[in-house]
Amino acid sequence: MSTLGSNNPFLGAAAKQITEASVATLALLTTTVLLGITYAASKLLAEQKVDGKLPPHIPSTIPFLGQAISFGQDPVQFLLAAYDKYGPVFSFTMVGKTFTYLIGSDASALFFNSRNENLNAELVYGRLTTPVFGKGVAYDCPNSVFLEQKKMFKTGLNIARFRQHIPMIQEETLTYFKRWGESGQQNIFQALSELIILTASSCLHGKEIRSMMDESVAKYYWDLDGGFSSMAWLLPGWLPLPSFRRRDEAHKKLKQQFYTAIQKRRTSGDVEDDMLQTLLDSTYKTGRHLTDDEIAGMLIGLLLAGQHTSSTTSAWMLFFLAKNKDIQDQCYEEQLNVFGKDGAVDYDGVKQCELLDRCMKESLRLRPPIFTMMRLAMNPQKVLGYTIPPGHQVCVSPPTNMRLPQVWEQNLVYDPDRFLDTTGAVSEEKFSYVPFGAGRHRCIGESFAYVQVKTIMSTLLQLYEFHLVDGRFPNIDKTTMIQTPENPIIGYTRRQPPTH
Repeated sequence: MSTLGSNNPFLGAAAKQITEASVATLALLTTTVLLGITYAASKLLAEQKVDGKLPPHIPSTIPFLGQAISFGQDPVQFLLAAYDKYGPVFSFTMVGKTFTYLIGSDASALFFNSRNENLNAELVYGRLTTPVFGKGVAYDCPNSVFLEQKKMFKTGLNIARFRQHIPMIQEETLTYFKRWGESGQQNIFQALSELIILTASSCLHGKEIRSMMDESVAKYYWDLDGGFSSMAWLLPGWLPLPSFRRRDEAHKKLKQQFYTAIQKRRTSGDVEDDMLQTLLDSTYKTGRHLTDDEIAGMLIGLLLAGQHTSSTTSAWMLFFLAKNKDIQDQCYEEQLNVFGKDGAVDYDGVKQCELLDRCMKESLRLRPPIFTMMRLAMNPQKVLGYTIPPGHQVCVSPPTNMRLPQVWEQNLVYDPDRFLDTTGAVSEEKFSYVPFGAGRHRCIGESFAYVQVKTIMSTLLQLYEFHLVDGRFPNIDKTTMIQTPENPIIGYTRRQPPTH
């Protein structure tokens, strides 16, 4: 059975998506016209009179689309300019919806401290995640049930398991990168995306599912991942778009594979120390066990959510280190000091790699995977003297918060040592540094992400010296909902074994 990525299934699947552009454009235009006809009437009906001062509204002369074009060209610059002109709370219309952004620590506190009955998540994300994860999990169930599911995940994400995961992650990394040879140029984002499916599956899914990770699963993964697009969020799910059909077919196929793995574990009687076993053993407060369909959906969610964060962060981190050669050299010296000549990575050593930790944090500050976090206001929300009406999409933008020049000294400079100071902007009491969310909405996979990324980075820095190709540092790919690097080709040369 061939291993994942040996024939670049991701690139082949990506190329297929281009062929549907004309169909998607037609569908978008048709939907825009239909929605535009009803926009004025629905807006009048939806507006509710609220007591208090409304946030300042950025005007637009384009009905329905509103600020969509300006926002889409450079979202962070759009928000920074709006912050300078209107302050930390402002609203604008985009594709028929009113968005209210909370910029900076003080304004963002409303979002991160909110309860779901006030700022609702499933009404925003459900249409995007349900076709991918399936029914009855994540944002397709009552929030109380979702919270129980998250607690089940937390049970399986503990330090004892992290200690077991690190040798597995390093072994997968060493095996994958054998194909790279002594030197060259490669698509690092593609490589890390493929690798992290393998490492996440090894550590979290269990041996039964990891053994299935071949090229067919790569195709299912890519087609499912195509469901996380602005098109899927904007357009009705029933439209017969090729990407929607591929997403739905991949969901069925991947779930069938997971059902097989679940049944194999059940019938074998084996008790393993992994996430699959955790979910098989978990019960809701009512005493009910998870169904196979719920387990399969949760495992899909675990794979996709973690893959986005880790692959994007790892890729950007390598580009920053390739650009800042002095910092890369210091990281390599840290690897030698902590892990010695043999380079075997372990949990205690990963914790000692403080410079590597700061590099990851600074990479996340400048290039967090998630551009915007959203909730739907269910009732009037008061913040900094303004009242946000029900029906507004209430948003926080991590890259905007983490790039405010009023908060971050030399805000555009890659400076890992800024995290030597744990007060001010990087203080956990504030909401200025929020790559994984904060407060009630902090990502449950943050600790695993740090373990996974730092283990992969430790292994790669021991193997290779990285450099930019023709001095080119990649731009952000603005066509995706995740802040991925555009044309992510990196140069590398294998390091010689240390002599001291």
